[in-house]
Amino acid sequence: MEPFNIRISYGSNEVTLTILPSDNDVFKIVYYGGILGGIRKNADEWEPVGSDEIGGEDLPLYQSKHGDERLNVEFTEQLVDRIGDEIDFHLEEL
Repeated sequence: MEPFNIRISYGSNEVTLTILPSDNDVFKIVYYGGILGGIRKNADEWEPVGSDEIGGEDLPLYQSKHGDERLNVEFTEQLVDRIGDEIDFHLEEL
């Protein structure tokens, strides 16, 4: 599967994330050139995966930098659910 972009609401803003599917059913979440986290679908729920399952050899981990024009995005359970919903929506369109 090819990488794709999703847009999610984050606070009062919208954020564009790049989704990198991998062979082990993990989806890497990329924001501003760094890996924000990874998720996997377990039954009907999306769950975060540990950094050992993400494999960050191709991209660095995302680090927020104060003073940048970008939002400081935190990888929370609520964010995982929203990202998972958007991935489901994208996969249904394939």
